[in-house]
Amino acid sequence: MHLKEILTARGAIRDIITKTPLLYSNIFSNICDNNVYLKCENLQLTGAYKLRGALNKILSLTNEEKSKGVVCSSAGNHAQGVAYASSLCNVNATIVMPTTTPYLKVESTKNYGGNVILHGLCYDYAYNEAKKIENKKGSVFIHPFNDIDVIYGQGTIALEIFEDLKDVDVIICPIGGGGLISGISLAAKEINPNIKIIGVQAEGADAMVKSFKKDKLTSIETVNTIADGIAVKTPGDLTFNIIREYVDDIVTVSDDEIVEAFLTLSEKHKLIAEASGATSLAALKKLDFKNKNVVSVISGGNIDMLTISSLINNGLVSRGRLFCFTVELPNTPGQILQISKILSDVNANVVRLEHNQFKARNTLRNVLLEVTVETNGHEHIEIVKKAFIDNKFNINQMY
Repeated sequence: MHLKEILTARGAIRDIITKTPLLYSNIFSNICDNNVYLKCENLQLTGAYKLRGALNKILSLTNEEKSKGVVCSSAGNHAQGVAYASSLCNVNATIVMPTTTPYLKVESTKNYGGNVILHGLCYDYAYNEAKKIENKKGSVFIHPFNDIDVIYGQGTIALEIFEDLKDVDVIICPIGGGGLISGISLAAKEINPNIKIIGVQAEGADAMVKSFKKDKLTSIETVNTIADGIAVKTPGDLTFNIIREYVDDIVTVSDDEIVEAFLTLSEKHKLIAEASGATSLAALKKLDFKNKNVVSVISGGNIDMLTISSLINNGLVSRGRLFCFTVELPNTPGQILQISKILSDVNANVVRLEHNQFKARNTLRNVLLEVTVETNGHEHIEIVKKAFIDNKFNINQMY
């Protein structure tokens, strides 16, 4: 029943959207001892899968509904999808986004033609404001996940996966409100009832996990995760009902695990995903089976340069690839040369160095040297620390 509607959605949007690639990953396959494929929705028009659902919904509106304009609430990717789809259909779009939305997503939404209003600290507050606009102006509200036409649009991803890989055993999807995994599971389970659908949420935004385990729609009071695209306090009732019927399991991942997955994807595949898009990769280490054909959906790639830099630095620190320390030195010539020689002898490359007399405890006689070096892992860091101890230097590790 649902598959027919999803096929109809595919016909409606296929000439506009990009059929994103399904890439085999030797790196992630080795991590979990399965055959892992990446469904790269980060390469979709507007940078995320959300365009599919937004476009299918707006195309389904009557001319009278289109004339009233549309309004939506979004942390970013749905906003861009609605703005882009509305522009194509000559429909006015008002987009309410949380004040914490990354700059790149706000500007991209504006560039696609959306009238952006920033309101509230997370999605739920933006949602309430958008509903007020709907009631006041009569605009059609385009829900980011709790709408069957939106869900059918997202389900077109499953059709593409099966076209490229017929013997899929498992599909892993990020979950915020649940629209993506709902659409994919409706299509996939009808094509192959034996396929396993696994959802993944950030530990700091696990409303759907709690709902799934309690078998009851459950909200959480706060969200706290770097994966802003899936930071939803209240899942949809429609998506929850689909998920509890069609989804086999939901796992959670920590922010550190998301950063590690992001760094591996960037470093080994030269692909960029936003934090929420990388959660399906972080979940691979949680799988309790081997030798299956697993598709991880990389749901989006809309991430700004400052966030990329922060994620890379955090990832390098967690891997022991960056080591920062301070050391207090006598304010006399030759001290920095000694430090440099020690680092050179243990093959630690200096990335950054700050020499500051006024941060030392004894500002009249000493200086504080803060040094960041590139290292080859945690064992290498211990070698560096031992070298300073052997040379009678007392260092303080910053990170």
